[in-house]
Amino acid sequence: MKVFLGADHGGYKMKETLKGVLVNEGHEVVDLGNQQLDENDDYVDFAQWVAMGVVAAPGSRGILFCRNGMGMSIVANRIKGVRCGLAFNAETTRRGRTDDDINILSLPADFIDETLAEEMVKVFLSEKFDGEERYVRRINKIDKL
Repeated sequence: MKVFLGADHGGYKMKETLKGVLVNEGHEVVDLGNQQLDENDDYVDFAQWVAMGVVAAPGSRGILFCRNGMGMSIVANRIKGVRCGLAFNAETTRRGRTDDDINILSLPADFIDETLAEEMVKVFLSEKFDGEERYVRRINKIDKL
């Protein structure tokens, strides 16, 4: 699967670790930055680039990494066609995929460790959207906003 990654300074280390895991599992990884640890970078840039990448490549997914995951999620959800979810464990990640068909996962590096992040990423990339009528109806309403 094609997976776009983006991280500011707060999520840089976690991104670098998980990038290796994804490559080893055979995913096509597109790292949109940051390419170095830069305490003065802005999460807005990386979230926007990942969101635009996901929208431009149907069937792809995106993963964002920052300190609390909220700002990244806010930015990504500004891009039409994105459903970015902030998750804190494997179950919230699973439900984001099955119920809300999230195509970008925002990970809060200050609140989860790399082992949990890896588990969440595996769930995010393997789970399928449930497709239940009520979930489809809700996503269609979101798309009309």
